[in-house]
Amino acid sequence: MFIDEMKQAADSYGLVLSETQLGQFNRYYELLVEWNKIMNLTAITEPQEVAVKHMIDSLTAYDASLFTEGATVIDVGTGAGFPGLPLKIFAPGIKLTLMDSLNKRVRFLQTVVDELGLQDVACVHARAEEGARNKAYREQFDIAVSRAVARLPILAEYCLPFVRRGGHFLALKGMQYQEEEQEAVKAIKVMGGSETQTRPVKLPGLEDVRAVIDITKGMPTPKAYPRKAGTPAKNPL
Repeated sequence: MFIDEMKQAADSYGLVLSETQLGQFNRYYELLVEWNKIMNLTAITEPQEVAVKHMIDSLTAYDASLFTEGATVIDVGTGAGFPGLPLKIFAPGIKLTLMDSLNKRVRFLQTVVDELGLQDVACVHARAEEGARNKAYREQFDIAVSRAVARLPILAEYCLPFVRRGGHFLALKGMQYQEEEQEAVKAIKVMGGSETQTRPVKLPGLEDVRAVIDITKGMPTPKAYPRKAGTPAKNPL
């Protein structure tokens, strides 16, 4: 059963989940598998794999000093809700915005939020480049998170414009994280990023290399950024 796999994966990673949280993760899993039959949300559906590669992987972004009560968090290009929804289940006091460019995924996310009874979650249909030009979102967040969306130079242009000065952008990255960090030095600087810290991550039972890259926003993002939709990916800084 998924709930058992989730508990075991959390224990192995050193996280303590309440019965309520385990129930929410379980319902999230059920909805993910159910909706995945009618739309492409994930290639991973086995309980143990979802527990480790989606849920716990998302929680690697958690840092108690950042995810405090009332912290505003945006998950850019959230897809099926990773890492934003697992972080919200684990740290229910955060105020979360889930942003995705595909409306049917946003409908799925809203269903999960409603079914799990999560408070202070907004599901927004927008491309990152457009969302970051909207005054309601630009430089409004303590934390931006993103996982499996694009390489870091592109991702920095998508995400840093959402972060307030003094806030953080957390990028969840795979085995090429060191290469990506080197590639992204210019983009991070242009977007107003000041300091970058990398925290290598080991998931329970997996040998692959992962890391969370934590970029502090030191200066406002220049008005010219992000460039119009599609440009960052075609022509990275």
